[in-house]
Amino acid sequence: MANNGQINNMLIPNVSKLPKHKNVGNKSNVNTTPANPNEFRDLLKEHSAPLEKETGIHLSTHAARRLKERNLEMDSAEFFKLKDAFQKLKDKGGQDSLVITDKAAYIVDVPNQKVVTAIDKNNIVDNVFTKIDSTVLV
Repeated sequence: MANNGQINNMLIPNVSKLPKHKNVGNKSNVNTTPANPNEFRDLLKEHSAPLEKETGIHLSTHAARRLKERNLEMDSAEFFKLKDAFQKLKDKGGQDSLVITDKAAYIVDVPNQKVVTAIDKNNIVDNVFTKIDSTVLV
């Protein structure tokens, strides 16, 4: 019988030996103001930097703002269309280019792999795109 007890102890750990939980119900001990107000932004930048290096595509601050203002979502399909467009433009010697997808139009800086601005498909009509040397439809 003593042998059975040892087998049970091996299969079912003794939970009474676990450390006690801290009292988290007392909110007066919680610091509600972050030590660094830019902590989230810094973490986001830190973790997105390797992605930008890996993918090679950057969004300018202006382009990010335009995407948000115009409710344009950069889903994976749109991202891969842009990535493909950058490669085509680079192969053909494009510098400042217009990339048109089924969702939007993007002005891109090819050598720096940067999306400069974005315009949703509904607002493309009556726009004049200047200072571009190439256009690609993807």
